[in-house]
Amino acid sequence: MNKIWNQYSYAIFLIILSCCLAFILSLRFSSGSEEDFLMITVSEGDSLWGISNQFSSQHGLSNKEFIKWVKLHNNIEEDQIFPGEEIIIPVNQQTWSSTELASALSE
Repeated sequence: MNKIWNQYSYAIFLIILSCCLAFILSLRFSSGSEEDFLMITVSEGDSLWGISNQFSSQHGLSNKEFIKWVKLHNNIEEDQIFPGEEIIIPVNQQTWSSTELASALSE
């Protein structure tokens, strides 16, 4: 047993360290992710612009950025949404990276 430990101690240490780091990172990035999005049901007369205005204090995006994000992440190709349709909207402005916003705007 001592021979195995002496031969593979660095590898065993790296495996244990990697597992611990993966566990810590998974806790860090998984907690609170549900709070960053909100599922809403579209009502009669709703529009993406109106929904953006309604939730403007919670997302911190311009109306144009908000609409591009919603269309991209809900696979909406047209500018219309329909009553009864469920869409996901962003509600936490601190989670949007500039890369994600740039990719949404380029669509």
